Amino acid sequence: IIKGQADYTKGNRFHSPGNLSTMPKIRLMGNLLLSFASKMSSGYWRIFDPTNGFTAIHGKVLKELPLDKISKDYFFESDMLFRLNITRAVICDIPMKAIYADESSSLKISKILIPFTRKHIINFFKRITYNYFIRDFSIASIELVASILLILFGVFFGSQEWLMSSQTGVPATAGTVIIAALPILVGSQLFISFLNFDVNYEPDKPIHDKL
Repeated sequence: IIKGQADYTKGNRFHSPGNLSTMPKIRLMGNLLLSFASKMSSGYWRIFDPTNGFTAIHGKVLKELPLDKISKDYFFESDMLFRLNITRAVICDIPMKAIYADESSSLKISKILIPFTRKHIINFFKRITYNYFIRDFSIASIELVASILLILFGVFFGSQEWLMSSQTGVPATAGTVIIAALPILVGSQLFISFLNFDVNYEPDKPIHDKL
């Protein structure tokens, strides 16, 4: 942050493979799952260890965040990443050692699984809507809409024809199969193209010097 390379920094306990041996296996698996979910909801695909609480932020960027809307519970770190993406802040992972003694975590997976999943889904849709349909409208926006429509059409049409064939005992024609399969294939390619755009859309220019 001082060097002007980032707006927000956070620790990353997974940078060195040697650190993983000291981490309890349940925490390791939980962090892997949370990291993937956080990548999708926040848009920071290159950031890992999202629940790490060792963080620093530039004062000017902090003022841009809606602090009253950020979660106050265990979802705080993940929600912070989502809010930072909306402001287009640059985040940098800082390698650190994972040190664990005999303390037990108060975080219960069974209690946070459903709330975390719901919040990640909500943040994902908020981010996509704001970044691709409100703040900007690009070829990626078209790819996303087209992919969803094509896949839904292919699945709906294919299911309808399959149900009709199973009831009548008459196999669907090759043309019918192609009409059902082609939209799904094209839609899947468009969705992959959108994901590729989204991964590369991660902020890379610090904003604190412009605030």
